[in-house]
Amino acid sequence: MFENTKTRNLVRLSLSYFVLLVVAVIIIYPLIWTVGASLNPGNSLLSTELIPKNVSFIHYRELFSGNIPYVAWYYNSMKISILTMILTLICVSFTAYSFSRFRFKGRQNGLMLFLLLQMIPQFSALIAIFVLAQMLGLINSHIALVLVYVGGMIPMNTYLMKGYLDAIPRDLDESARMDGASNLRIFFEIILPLSKPIIAVIALFSFTGPLGDFILSSTILRTPDKYTLPIGLYNLVAQKMGASYTTYAAGAVLISVPVALIFLSLQKYFVSGLTAGGSKG
Repeated sequence: MFENTKTRNLVRLSLSYFVLLVVAVIIIYPLIWTVGASLNPGNSLLSTELIPKNVSFIHYRELFSGNIPYVAWYYNSMKISILTMILTLICVSFTAYSFSRFRFKGRQNGLMLFLLLQMIPQFSALIAIFVLAQMLGLINSHIALVLVYVGGMIPMNTYLMKGYLDAIPRDLDESARMDGASNLRIFFEIILPLSKPIIAVIALFSFTGPLGDFILSSTILRTPDKYTLPIGLYNLVAQKMGASYTTYAAGAVLISVPVALIFLSLQKYFVSGLTAGGSKG
C-alpha cells in the first residue's frame, strides 16, 4: 500500500516537472532565439543561429546611429505607456472604491456593463474610434491613443480591483469614520496603502498593453515622428527601411527592458495581487 502511494506520487511529480519543462522551453526558446538573432552580424533570419559564433552589437549601434528614428519611437511608446498607466490607476482606483464601498442606484447594472465591455475587443470598434478621432481632430495624436487605452482598461481593471477592495474589512472604514475621517481620507490613508498588490498588477497590465499594441496605433498615427515601437519596428521588416530582421530583433529585445524593470521592482506584490482579486461582491 505504501509502495503504491509512493509510486503514484513519484509519477505525478515526474509529470509535473515534465509539463513545467515543456512550458519553460516554449517560453524561453523564442526569447533566446530573438536575443541570438539580435547579436548575429547578418541581416537575414535564415543565417541566424541560436547562439551566434561571431557575436556582434552592430544592430544595437544601428538603432542609435540616427539612420533609424528608434529613439523617437522609444520615447513615444514610453510616453504613451506611462501616461496610460498613471491615468488608468487614477480612474480605476476611484471607480473601484466607489463600487466597493458605496451603494447607489445603478450599481449592479454598472458592474454588469463593465463585465460586458470586457468581452468586446477594442479592434472591433476601430472604425468608430477612427471616425471619432477624426471628428475631434486627434488623428496622428498620442492623446487619442492614451484616451482609448485608458477607456479600454477601466472596465476589466475596475472589476479586478473591486474584488480586492471587497476583501478589505469594512471595520477599518467604520473605525476611521468614527474618528472623523472623510471618505477621501479613508481612501488615501487606509484603502490605497492596503491595495498595493492589486495596484502593482494593474500598473503592469496598463503599461505593457499600449507598449505592444500595433492595430490601434497604426490606425491613429500617420507620420514617422509619431510612430510607436510596434509600428516603427514593423517598418524595418516591411521593406520601407531595408527589411533588416536582425535589427528588428535588436529593437524587440530593448522593448523588454522597461517591462523587466517594472516587473522586478513590483514583483513582491504580484502573487498576492493576482490571487486576491477573484472574490465577488
